[in-house]
Amino acid sequence: MPHDDTTLPNASEAPISRERFGWARRNIMLTIAYDGTNYHGWQVQPNGLSVQECVENAVEQLTGERQRVYCAGRTDAGVHALGQVANFPTNSTIPLANIRRGLQSFLPQDIVIVSAQDVSKSFHATYSAIHKRYRYVIHDGDVCPPFLKHYVHRAQTPLDAKRMAEAADFLLGTHDFRCFEKHFPNKSTSVRTIMDVSVKRLPCWLPWTSPHDWAPTQGGRHDQPEMPLIVFEVMADGFLYNMVRAIVGTLMEIGLGKQPPASLSEVIRSLDRTQAGMTAMPNGLYLVSVEYPEALLRNL
Repeated sequence: MPHDDTTLPNASEAPISRERFGWARRNIMLTIAYDGTNYHGWQVQPNGLSVQECVENAVEQLTGERQRVYCAGRTDAGVHALGQVANFPTNSTIPLANIRRGLQSFLPQDIVIVSAQDVSKSFHATYSAIHKRYRYVIHDGDVCPPFLKHYVHRAQTPLDAKRMAEAADFLLGTHDFRCFEKHFPNKSTSVRTIMDVSVKRLPCWLPWTSPHDWAPTQGGRHDQPEMPLIVFEVMADGFLYNMVRAIVGTLMEIGLGKQPPASLSEVIRSLDRTQAGMTAMPNGLYLVSVEYPEALLRNL
């Protein structure tokens, strides 16, 4: 399976198992939010603390079992999540109502278990996902509050969000997106389908809310100091390694006037990573939500 906008596996780590968890009494799905600032990404790393390590340790402390916790997308160091999805098999009989609170008691405050539920033993957070939504936040105002340091990409020059929004429309549909992939070729395919994309300029924003809830219309002038945030949001059936951040880097070049909006279509057709923009910083990226087939979310 191609990697999402996430870290690659360690060479020493076995590939994620496609097993279904018939051997276990239960399969627990977790929705997790975390501030990625202090972590080396989701995946267990030899050189630093990861979100996965913290969650697996919490599962072991709660259930007495050492289990692998699988996730929907292995986010990079510094990347945040509002709705990361994970699952683990267990033979524990702990009531579901106590699992969320129990796990939280063993986790740091910057990793939060939003919900826990019993799901089908065929459910796998990685392989069962059908849609994922990411969000990227840019601040291009004159003065960036210090509190946003770890949560937005700080653009040093004002961007034209309207041009960026026009360009983003060229992403819609099914394309070979290898021009936005850091590691090519991958083990599967670079073809993905993007079904929703938007660029909005906002006066302010709360990470846990959607930019669709705000009044400002898509695009907007680039010289509005009272609206210093640009929020890019995209939903697709999957993402390549660093794909979202490479798209944002390309959109920023268009927002700076270096390329016309239609150039994004040419970049996609080129199938060439060197034709796209830089890989934007990780701290502006959020994994927003993951969707699954309804049948797998029932405990059968």
